[in-house]
Amino acid sequence: MSKVCQLTGKRPITGNNVSHSNRKTKRRFIPNLQKKRFYIPEKDKWVTMKVSTSAIRTINKLGIFAYLKKLERKGIDTGVKL
Repeated sequence: MSKVCQLTGKRPITGNNVSHSNRKTKRRFIPNLQKKRFYIPEKDKWVTMKVSTSAIRTINKLGIFAYLKKLERKGIDTGVKL
């Protein structure tokens, strides 16, 4: 299962665990992804997407249809047909 947000494109990044003695070992920072269903009243349909929690907050602020339109204008493919 992919760990990439469908809307923002957030994906795992790498960094270091740093111990008290300052030894460094590799680790991954994984985005907080949630599988969520959204209802688009303009299209009268439900869509299920895997989105980050920051994208959910933006959707709550703007609305799903406006957010998808904004991403479409930027040229970002979300996989949702409008």
